[in-house]
Amino acid sequence: METALGACSVTSLRLLNTQTRFSKPIFTSLSNPRSISQIPQIFKPSSKSKLSTASVSSSSSTTLPTDSSVSPSEPEIQTDSGTEKFDWYANWYPIMPVCDLDKRVPHAKTVMGLDLVVWWDRNEKQWKVMDDTCPHRLAPLSDGRIDQWGRLQCVYHGWCFNGSGDCKFIPQAPTDGPPVHTFKQACVAVYPSMVQHDMIWFWPNTDPGYMNIIEKKKPPYIPELEDPSFAKPIASRDIPYGYDVLIENLMDPAHVPYAHYGLMRIPKPKEKVDREGGKPLEINVKKIDKNGYFARQEWGYANFIAPCVYRASTDPLPEQEGESVTPIASDKATPPKRRVSLIFICIPVSPGRSRIIWTFPRNFGLIIDKIVPRWVFHIGQNKILDSDLHLLHVEERKILERGPENWQKACFVPTKSDALVVAFRRWFNKYGGAQVDWRGRFDPSVLPPTPPREQLFDRYWSHVVNCSSCSAAYKRLNAVEVILQVASVALIGIVAATANRTALSAAARTALVVAAVLCFAVSKWLSHFIYKTFRYHDYNHALV
Repeated sequence: METALGACSVTSLRLLNTQTRFSKPIFTSLSNPRSISQIPQIFKPSSKSKLSTASVSSSSSTTLPTDSSVSPSEPEIQTDSGTEKFDWYANWYPIMPVCDLDKRVPHAKTVMGLDLVVWWDRNEKQWKVMDDTCPHRLAPLSDGRIDQWGRLQCVYHGWCFNGSGDCKFIPQAPTDGPPVHTFKQACVAVYPSMVQHDMIWFWPNTDPGYMNIIEKKKPPYIPELEDPSFAKPIASRDIPYGYDVLIENLMDPAHVPYAHYGLMRIPKPKEKVDREGGKPLEINVKKIDKNGYFARQEWGYANFIAPCVYRASTDPLPEQEGESVTPIASDKATPPKRRVSLIFICIPVSPGRSRIIWTFPRNFGLIIDKIVPRWVFHIGQNKILDSDLHLLHVEERKILERGPENWQKACFVPTKSDALVVAFRRWFNKYGGAQVDWRGRFDPSVLPPTPPREQLFDRYWSHVVNCSSCSAAYKRLNAVEVILQVASVALIGIVAATANRTALSAAARTALVVAAVLCFAVSKWLSHFIYKTFRYHDYNHALV
């Protein structure tokens, strides 16, 4: 599930998603720096729980014990002794990057099972996040419009609302009758929201007590995303498997050489044991608490900020500045003065559904992002996401069959490369209740049915329509395809019309025919390119 910004050969970090349902600690190592042209998939959260994993031994070539009760040879991760649970509804959640939202229209989004409408209130000059339900007949406000007075209008019966959720106009109400539009029942619930790091964040509770939550608690702060010396390419995609599987996969560096073989540039080990070049990994995870945890890997540092953010960086994170800045030795040292981070934000949507927002801030190669449009990078990033998509979709169902709380019993994780995965499951079980709190909106034991493969790997509805760069490129390339087809027909028509005349020489007619054939061939190639880039691109591991 790693995605990377394609065209720049920038060192890319692997971010590890962290959720824990296990009982013992493991230390995994993140792989070495990779090119930013591909999204790495490993997150390192700083956890505070002892991962008492069933069989964990060092990732060396020594014989592994078969008794699942044997503890790993490394010291255990410290666990917070407190029993305080993680409150899923007392945290900020990102919705979408601002660059991919159109101010002219309302947008429908789902986070934590809550149906939201996101729209630009030009009167207050702010993005607003509201309940996507009209109080009149429960129609979705996201299917509405923003009227000439800057109000959100429900197009079912024309009711209009301002940015505070107050109903300002009911067309059906007589002007000489009671002001029914002022009744409390006519209002729409508004969620606290703010823009930070070029993303819209919201607080998933409309209780009036949280109206000023911004003054007391803000979304996680990531310094690189506010530093003007960094390029901050950003993208998002909806994923057909759940939040916990998404995070777990992003934090697993060992799968990268195999699940993404040939898609990502990764350092080759000194001694290759197979074609792909897998190797033992070294990651040190610190104690876990309900807010997440920190970790150290071969190329730098990382942390997991519950519930959504995983960040990895070549430099120590602010909370780690007291540590040595020299990362654990790796095959390739980080270039001096170059700084790069990998930031993945994993958003619970509903059971079996999640959303990922990724960005890779870096302080070099800045000109690349000014020259190359975002959609070009997204081609490779989406292919990386696709390459393990089916594996994870099926894996999630098998985890559910055995019970998420039994993850450690069902999965055999004997090497240190699984340390971050184990740490995440430990956090998820101990503090998160082993499942996202849907508050009765869903049955967590039921996942959506598996769709046909072409729908499972869909790129258009999961990414393109939500990405301003990709959607614009899709429209333009389709227009070019039509122009080439029209040109091909027109050129053939000219040749046919002048067949019995001397207006054109034989050489000119031949040139026109060749041009017509080329236009038609290019249009067919372009049609195939558009389909594979913006619609559906399958991935067969047996043939790579």
